[in-house]
Amino acid sequence: MGKCTKGKCMSEEKNEKQKLTKLERSWILYDVGNSAFTMLACTLIPIWFKTLAIGDGPGQITSDQATACWAIITAVVTVITAVLGPILGTFMDYEGRKKKFFITTVAVGAAGCLLTGFSTNWIIFMAIYIVSRIFYSISLLVYDAMLGDVTTDERLDLVSSYGYGWGYIGSCAPFFVAMIAYILGPDMKGLLPNRLVMIIGFGVTAVWWFAVTVPLMKRYRQVHYVEKEPGAVRDTFKKLGNTVRRIALEDKKVLYFLIAFFLYIDGVGTIIDNCINVGTDLGLSTVGQVVTLIITQVVAFVFSMIFAKLSLKYRTVTLLEICIIGYFCVCLYALTLHSLLGFFILAMGVGMFQGSIQSLSRSYFTKIIPLEKSGEYFGIYDIFSKGASFLGSALLGIVKLAGASINIGVASLAVFFLLGFIFMRICDRTPGAGDRENI
Repeated sequence: MGKCTKGKCMSEEKNEKQKLTKLERSWILYDVGNSAFTMLACTLIPIWFKTLAIGDGPGQITSDQATACWAIITAVVTVITAVLGPILGTFMDYEGRKKKFFITTVAVGAAGCLLTGFSTNWIIFMAIYIVSRIFYSISLLVYDAMLGDVTTDERLDLVSSYGYGWGYIGSCAPFFVAMIAYILGPDMKGLLPNRLVMIIGFGVTAVWWFAVTVPLMKRYRQVHYVEKEPGAVRDTFKKLGNTVRRIALEDKKVLYFLIAFFLYIDGVGTIIDNCINVGTDLGLSTVGQVVTLIITQVVAFVFSMIFAKLSLKYRTVTLLEICIIGYFCVCLYALTLHSLLGFFILAMGVGMFQGSIQSLSRSYFTKIIPLEKSGEYFGIYDIFSKGASFLGSALLGIVKLAGASINIGVASLAVFFLLGFIFMRICDRTPGAGDRENI
């Protein structure tokens, strides 16, 4: 029998810890799939919507009206998913329900994405997209709630971080195809008609989204669940009300975390949503900004992998606090921002912590809740997540209306990370009923 040195054995043991199971890899692949739709929604979909909507013909609208419609679409989807999330989350906690919910939401969402590309009228485009986006959002709720079923408590941070990390890189593949089609379209090269460009963009995204999800559909089994009782559907609202009451009055650890999460994720969301506005206000090159943001995806992947490995050695709270402090410093750095180089450094700072602060928040929340009620709890978590960038964007708008620079506006967001850090420390020192972080 072969022998090994102590260092070699420790190295092999470390590699074994980082090795993913087939189920864990399948779960991570869904982040790779859905991120492609996220990428398209943040870049080309609003452009295609305006292309269909703006014009002088019957039923067409102005550019300002199209912008307003798109804002309303975003708000409608957010409100609907925020309302449905906790209700459906409670219902999917029953035995065998998560997989059914997941397959249904992914199938409808991907089909809606595909059909949107064939829309020739902006109203039809808007209606199909809303349906697709709602089912996409609900699928993410189910996906997050699955985490406790696909891995162990000790590996939650590792697997969650890998999900976000590979999601950043995986989203680029279909996006590059969509971008090439867009470049060949009427707005640039004029070699492809706009309708074909849309079909290619939505089509490749939908196929990618669904195809990489198939392994998880096949392998997933709900391990933690609530036994179904007579009148379960009728009692859903009662159960949800009891859980909200329990969080507010008894499980202070979950309450303090949700407050901390809402504060710092609001700052994160505001920075992500307004990054282009920052560059535009500073008069920076649009091409330079886009290239910088694409590079940020790569940086986010690398640092998500780094934090995944660190999670095997350090507590989740410690890593979360590092991410919060990192964002706090990024906000203050904005005071010195005046050039494309400065914007690049700012974007790299955001990329370093962007994926990790979200993935670690997801895994930490999984550790402090009862796993058999993960759907219900993540439905509530989703409400706090949906509020991301609401307060921050309002603060940024107030600062700008007061006549201050965008630099001061971004720097003012540091208050959200400071408060989030304080509540995170309070949360860490508070005992919780389902706390398994130190296991």
